[in-house]
Amino acid sequence: MYQYPPLNKIVQDAAMYDMLANYYKYLDPQKHIYYYQLHLMCMQQLCQTVEFGGTPYRSSGNPNNNNNNNNQRAKVRVLHASPDAPRVDIYVNGEKTFENMMYYQISPYMDLQAGSYEIEVYPAGQTNDAVLSENVRVGAGKHYTIAAADRLEDLRLVVVEDEPDVPQGKTKVRVWHLSPNAPQVDIAVADGDVLFEDVSFRDASDYLELDPGTVTLEVREAGTDNIVLTLRDTNLRANEVYTVAAIGIFEGRPRFEALILNP
Repeated sequence: MYQYPPLNKIVQDAAMYDMLANYYKYLDPQKHIYYYQLHLMCMQQLCQTVEFGGTPYRSSGNPNNNNNNNNQRAKVRVLHASPDAPRVDIYVNGEKTFENMMYYQISPYMDLQAGSYEIEVYPAGQTNDAVLSENVRVGAGKHYTIAAADRLEDLRLVVVEDEPDVPQGKTKVRVWHLSPNAPQVDIAVADGDVLFEDVSFRDASDYLELDPGTVTLEVREAGTDNIVLTLRDTNLRANEVYTVAAIGIFEGRPRFEALILNP
């Protein structure tokens, strides 16, 4: 059904994410938070792996067949983007996959065989009365991010396909609108061109290929010069892919802000 990486890979990734989180602690607070969250999710995976006897796989099938099916797998991660939802546990086809996810937190990618899956979201530590249950289909060889989005009373899954590949020496960027009460937005370079237009709630723009560099981005109400959020000194590095996810409550709490994801 699905699998975690081997135990040694989880340990290696946890150490790498911890190192990156510390490296970016003062250089880039958003990247610090991003890598810290990945480190935390790896540690949760490690605990779950050990709990199940140290086996690196959690699958209803034969783990010895996994190498024969590599080309049939998708990579899937989950983002908690509901601003008023509690911490949650995520179940995939009835098996707890990620636990105690807080708002703003994103999981590492997990491997899934191509096909359809039931995704259930429960308040952390509970197994009765899922706050959300939806079916999601994933394709072989593709990457996906699944966001639990909107306010708790209207919680839904929003699925986007990620594109981790980028031409050598270039950078790629897209925008994903996940703020339930924010207006349609445009994204522009300060004193420069509009990069993305009329992005609505739950929509993600296409990726835009750019030259790498440091830019200040402005989030504007669509079709106007009214700036609702400024992303100062955003470093778009060569050979990296970025999703700028707008989350939170417009003119409320938690605040309207941007979460920058790779890819």
